[in-house]
Amino acid sequence: MSETWDAARIDAFLDEAFAPWVKLLGLRTSEIRSDGAQFTLPENTDLARGGGEGGGVISGQAVAAAADTCSVLTLIAVNQAFRPCTTVDLTTHFMRPLPVGDVDIAVHALSNGRRMATLRAEFRGANGKLAAVATLAFAYLDTLNLARRLRQRRNPAP
Repeated sequence: MSETWDAARIDAFLDEAFAPWVKLLGLRTSEIRSDGAQFTLPENTDLARGGGEGGGVISGQAVAAAADTCSVLTLIAVNQAFRPCTTVDLTTHFMRPLPVGDVDIAVHALSNGRRMATLRAEFRGANGKLAAVATLAFAYLDTLNLARRLRQRRNPAP
């Protein structure tokens, strides 16, 4: 029997499988639900924009990277399996500045089909107000490999 993909196993997968710079975000899984997951982006001044009047807020690049990473981890939790996938669309909307500090990230699977999945990630700062929303679409790569194998079976090489 396979092991359940709980928060601890999701975090271990993040530590083992993702690029070193992604791990520097320090993301941690706080809750797994049937339709999504909750994460924490801990306070990290290295993620803040510096200088000028816009300093002291988390950069948009960090938000986008966290949205993408948390969405992949959410798909693992929802599917209770790792399915290789690739991001095909990531759209981020910023409602207000996200000050440096712990950030709560709630990710919901809006659709999760055989070939594609769509998710929504919401970012809230310490004040609890919605600061950013990202909508992401992923293509599952295992279905492409399956289709390729089926074609090869039907049309074997001479």
